[in-house]
Amino acid sequence: MRVLAIDSSGMTAAIAIVEDDLTIAEYTVNYKKTHSQTLLPMIDKILKMTETDLDSIDAIAVAGGPGSFTGLRIGSATAKGLGLALNKPLIHIPTVDGLAYNVYGCEDIICPIMDARRNQVYTGMYTFSRKAGQKEGSCLTEPVFQVMKMQMAISVDELIRRLNNYGRPVVFLGDGVPVYENALAEGLKVPYSFAPAYMNRQRAAVVGTLGILYYKAGKIETAMEHQPDYLRVSQAERERAEREKNSKVCVREMKYEEAAAVAEMEHQIFPDAWSERGILDTLKNEQTICLTAEKAGRLLGYMFAYTAADEADIARIAVVKESRKQKVGSELMKAFKQIGKARGIRRVLLDVRRSNNTARTFYVKQGFAEDGVRPGFYENPEEDAILMSCEIDTEVKTE
Repeated sequence: MRVLAIDSSGMTAAIAIVEDDLTIAEYTVNYKKTHSQTLLPMIDKILKMTETDLDSIDAIAVAGGPGSFTGLRIGSATAKGLGLALNKPLIHIPTVDGLAYNVYGCEDIICPIMDARRNQVYTGMYTFSRKAGQKEGSCLTEPVFQVMKMQMAISVDELIRRLNNYGRPVVFLGDGVPVYENALAEGLKVPYSFAPAYMNRQRAAVVGTLGILYYKAGKIETAMEHQPDYLRVSQAERERAEREKNSKVCVREMKYEEAAAVAEMEHQIFPDAWSERGILDTLKNEQTICLTAEKAGRLLGYMFAYTAADEADIARIAVVKESRKQKVGSELMKAFKQIGKARGIRRVLLDVRRSNNTARTFYVKQGFAEDGVRPGFYENPEEDAILMSCEIDTEVKTE
């Protein structure tokens, strides 16, 4: 089996081709250049030097995080692009697992530490057990890689406390070592050491070796399925969350240029998602009310309703999962009723799956009452629809 391995989860950029139990080639650069500059040229060079045809690759192993947000995105995007182009499976290798596997056969606690800033590290606890790999009646042992604690993001102080509780010798490696070496020296009460230079950073050959083991165990995914593990949100995402927290929900009429974004939300929320073309056709219909809700410039929810005479039928109202319980739905409904009243709408209708108790509770709070049942109305899965209605002047309650 032949695997192309990629690791750009830290400062180190590494590419390797591993075939069964042999490393065909490995290219590693630990220098002040962005992975966007180095990764693809490194892949191109290693393929040319080994006269490897990409079609001969059985799978692509990629260090999937945690680590540098930018590095992970570049590595994952590269692996996904190759996987899609070649129709090859991806093998997601946790970065910290790959680091620990560098110290093959070590029966001490292996503790990779990657600097996560703010006095935190990405880490895990591992060891190799020779006893578990002992073959009965033979002197041959194959050390078994054991995960004592899965990869996580914790404070250095908490890591030291946990290691002291184990009371076993520890081997450290990773880019967090030079950052927290003094803290380790001050806090650790157990014997410890640091891995030497040739094994103390990410290596693509290790990612490829683990990739073959994972592949044989059936741990593969498609290129479309692959997502990196960040463990923590990025600084940009934290800042955006803070802005959203301090901002108000703004509801306005939907724009044509938002159709693609709304269609993407549809596919994330509903099994019978509307297409972008269907959304554009709805926007062009003069007998509709189409609204979007945003906060700090981010689209959080939307609503579609069809009007006829003095009635309106709500066809869709949706809020992205992470923004629910933030009154987005209430603000959409409030704005919709104000617009409907201005258009002479007196009665609002909708239907909802019988099993969707959350939505039914929300609608009741918005002044809707259950009027009847439409048997087997929904598909995928088949389910009854509960019919609901309210008068436009019904008092609106908050979520």
